[in-house]
Amino acid sequence: MDKKSARLRRAKKTRAKIAELKMARLCVHRTTQHIYAQVISADGLTVVASSSTVQADVKSQISNGSNKTAAAVVGKAVAEKAKAAGVTKVAFDRSGFKYHGRVQQLAESARENGLEF
Repeated sequence: MDKKSARLRRAKKTRAKIAELKMARLCVHRTTQHIYAQVISADGLTVVASSSTVQADVKSQISNGSNKTAAAVVGKAVAEKAKAAGVTKVAFDRSGFKYHGRVQQLAESARENGLEF
């Protein structure tokens, strides 16, 4: 089993548990260059809010898309958009990535800006 398939296996298990809870989820995806976050509705069909380091408004605030400060900016942006859409309580879906570094920074920033999970 390679690294990617192990991560996807972990992600599948997490998403199954979140589906049982019937909650909106804050889904995070991390690459070597960028980080992406989106709030997906409880039914799993619609994206309520999203943000990433490739968006122009976020890109203008950061110098590099692959560090903790960029993750904090993305976390803040997605939390503000989710609150504007009326979502305050979410489940954190880290997509099988370790809760460490950029993923952890994004989660903490989202919590500080009003999302509860």
